[in-house]
Amino acid sequence: MASRPLNDDEVLSEMNKMVAFIKQEALEKAREIKVKADEEFAIDKAKLVKQEQQAIDAQFEKKRKGTETAQKIQQSTLTNKSRLRLLHRREEHLQDLFTSARAQIARLADDEARYVQFLEGVIVQGLLQLLERSVTVYTRAKDVAITTRAIDGAKETYYEISGREVEVELDTSLSDELAGGVKLASGSRRITLDNTLDERLRLLEDRMLPEIRHDLFGPNENRKFFT
Repeated sequence: MASRPLNDDEVLSEMNKMVAFIKQEALEKAREIKVKADEEFAIDKAKLVKQEQQAIDAQFEKKRKGTETAQKIQQSTLTNKSRLRLLHRREEHLQDLFTSARAQIARLADDEARYVQFLEGVIVQGLLQLLERSVTVYTRAKDVAITTRAIDGAKETYYEISGREVEVELDTSLSDELAGGVKLASGSRRITLDNTLDERLRLLEDRMLPEIRHDLFGPNENRKFFT
């Protein structure tokens, strides 16, 4: 049967159906676009939040490290200052100790019996080191008499030990600023031995300083090697 043409109402009805269909398709497409846009927005938002969070974390970490570094520098500075103050106090204490020792040896020359014994001992020691036929002994001008007595005794002791005789010349040019003692020189004056009280104390200070530090302040925590 041949199809007949649509009347106006039927055309309008078909058009309305097509419009409704197109509208429905448009709404679904709009929903798809909105869903996709929302998803992309959420993704972009998450990325942006993560980036900002990472930037904040990095900035915080940088500040934290900077603060830690500043604290370490300050702590190190305070520790060094404290250590320097301690070392300074220790050095002052040692110097007071050595000053007291110098005062003690200065009084040795006031005890004639002990001083003669000391002078005789160091002169004998010097003679045995030099083993010369002639020796010059330097003394303070105020010690001439007592040094002469010490030389006489030292020459006898030297002969008993070495079997040698020695001529001793006395020189009074030793400074009165010294605490006492003598210096000895070989006949040619090329070899000199310093047996003054001041020099012996200095040598004792150098030799005994590590032990004195240990006894006074305990072991050195920074020392790694021991001889």
